[in-house]
Amino acid sequence: MTDVIDSSYNSYLTAFTETPDSNISADWLEPVREDARRAFSRIGFPTRREEDWRYFSVSPIVETPFKRATEGPGTLDRAALAPYSLEGGIGTQLVFVNGAYDASLSTIGELPTGVTLTTLAKAIAEQPELVKQHLAQTAKFDNHAFVALNTAAMGDGVFFHIARNVVFETPIHLLFVSQAGAEATVSHPRNLFIADENSQATLIESYVGVGENVYFTNAVTEVVLGANAVIDHYKVQRESATAFHVATMELTLGRTANFTSHAVTLGGSASRSDVNAFLGAEGIVCTLNCVYYGNDRQVIDNHTSIDHAFPHCDSHEIYKGILDGKSRGVFNGKIFVREDAQKTDAKQTNQTLLLSDDAQINTKPQLEIFADDVKCTHGATVGQLSDEALFYLRTRGIPVADARNLLTYAFASDIVSRIKVDALRTQIDRLLLAQNDLEGVS
Repeated sequence: MTDVIDSSYNSYLTAFTETPDSNISADWLEPVREDARRAFSRIGFPTRREEDWRYFSVSPIVETPFKRATEGPGTLDRAALAPYSLEGGIGTQLVFVNGAYDASLSTIGELPTGVTLTTLAKAIAEQPELVKQHLAQTAKFDNHAFVALNTAAMGDGVFFHIARNVVFETPIHLLFVSQAGAEATVSHPRNLFIADENSQATLIESYVGVGENVYFTNAVTEVVLGANAVIDHYKVQRESATAFHVATMELTLGRTANFTSHAVTLGGSASRSDVNAFLGAEGIVCTLNCVYYGNDRQVIDNHTSIDHAFPHCDSHEIYKGILDGKSRGVFNGKIFVREDAQKTDAKQTNQTLLLSDDAQINTKPQLEIFADDVKCTHGATVGQLSDEALFYLRTRGIPVADARNLLTYAFASDIVSRIKVDALRTQIDRLLLAQNDLEGVS
């Protein structure tokens, strides 16, 4: 922040960098927190004068007097969790309420030897060397205010480690629930996923809200893949209509690793998602896909950055947006191909469907290529529903509103159909059908 730091910013600084979660504690962690506090104090919140934040105003977040949530485990029951749970379909589900782990709502199935699934707080206490090796190493906070804020005020989250040559086929659901109270609250979930050489696993992150009052989720997830590791990752953002959601996922991928992520963004008054991948060896495949649906005055901002640092790596991105009402979408995708990263194959696509005259998309695909033997493409399309397709459906007896909704659902389902977890795909299908008033249409 280059202008004068006002009293609301100072209050924010004091409230959240000087009162970290007491459960996340270790002697070696305190210098990291202090460095993050200093970074946050130095750089401040971004303003719209900065190119990466040009279309996303953080003023409502800065000006809201958020307090750390004090009500956590024990405040919800399984019935309240049912609309968001995947427990019946996958068997392993960790639940966090207002940033605190709730064992009574969680179910951990049988874990094979070599798989550690626990809270970050417990991992810091029981496996300090492994956590120290990776925590805050991938997600750098020197120039990112929200990562610095998360690191300084770090809350509990998930620690997942899968050892060399272990394949864990059962999907793991990580459910973060914010229960809005009378006051505006904030949580800072911090997740660390480590997959060693030749390992394989499936992870699902869900962020949801209960209640109608204002809250803020500021999440950071660090992912480290060893050589030939395979991770299928999913993220579902279903925050409440008045919530703010800012999330950063940082990826460091080893030789011939394969990381695939499918994201679905439906909720939040304003949400920002940054995904940054460093392809730090040869033969890596990185896939980032997303479908987002905005309505009313929602703001949905997606930023991706893929750094091709070595030869023979592939990256693929498809981001599809549906915007209605007066909602605004942002897509900024950067692909860097360094001088030595020959034989790179990088594809990036952003497609946006505007359902109203007042909806708006700002899209900026970027390529920076310093190698000469590469295949790199990028493109962005913005359009409305096809009149010909609407006419075709209407001639088959389908009312115009249902025809519009069917075509909208078909646009989104291209991403949803790629979800391999049956229980999750069914849940997202139902959400999209409800979003488009199609539950009674066959």
